[in-house]
Amino acid sequence: MQKIGFVTEDATDMPRELVERCQIAQASVKFTWPELEGMPGENTFQKMRELAKKGDKSFGKTSQPAVKDFLEKFEEQLAKFEKVICITITSKLSGSYNSANQAKSYLKEEDQKRLFIVDSLLVSAAQALLVMKAVDLMNENKTAEEIVAELEKFVPQVHSNLIFEDIKFVEASGRISHFAATLVRGMAKAGIRPVLAFKKGVLTPTGLKTGAKDIPTAIFRQLEKDAKEFIGAGKKIRVAIAHGDDSQGAQRLREMIESNFKNVEVAFVNIIDNVLGILAGPDAIIVAWCEV
Repeated sequence: MQKIGFVTEDATDMPRELVERCQIAQASVKFTWPELEGMPGENTFQKMRELAKKGDKSFGKTSQPAVKDFLEKFEEQLAKFEKVICITITSKLSGSYNSANQAKSYLKEEDQKRLFIVDSLLVSAAQALLVMKAVDLMNENKTAEEIVAELEKFVPQVHSNLIFEDIKFVEASGRISHFAATLVRGMAKAGIRPVLAFKKGVLTPTGLKTGAKDIPTAIFRQLEKDAKEFIGAGKKIRVAIAHGDDSQGAQRLREMIESNFKNVEVAFVNIIDNVLGILAGPDAIIVAWCEV
């Protein structure tokens, strides 16, 4: 039996090959948007564009993985590993953490002692970086208990920035008012792009980028500002990029990062999952980073 296994959700935006290499089990976040069914497109973002062309103002809904799904993933990993660590989406945005704990309660008492659940207070690429940190610690021969303790301290050290192309999907979800959305659109027309970040598990405005010709440039400038102290000190930084069906923009951002920063590892570039995707909308980009 192997030492430590991991469980998370499919909303981490980790590429499939990375998930398989690290032997990570993923519970599935549920997604419903009836109006999107039948729309042409290879992914949710392409279908969202088609729906918008029709003038449809409906909005999709997501919900945490079922308790049964978490339970199945726990049993699957506990059969292969001595101990298992589950790292969930921020409890401030999703009920995943509660579902995972409910699932744990259905395990035998001896198996419950082998399972540890961590609230990442993150989502998307930022959550993926926390999972990767856990794998690194396991490879350093840390115990499950030591890994959990270090992860809880490390959560505030994982940073993420997100820029929307259009705020309408957040407005449609009811998370911001029409007045606030109108202000954001006005700033965008003036060349000012609001930057959002996850802080203490909540999506929060963190800055304004002026004069940036596009999202990749704007989010690069924010990363440059936020990570300046770390990069200047020669510390190694790990970066993950997720996008709303703008692979060209995301790749250009990657090239800007790699050509301008030393000691930076871009762990992956991948499309945003539906959990954050239905809020972010097409062409949004999120960049997450942490010290390795």
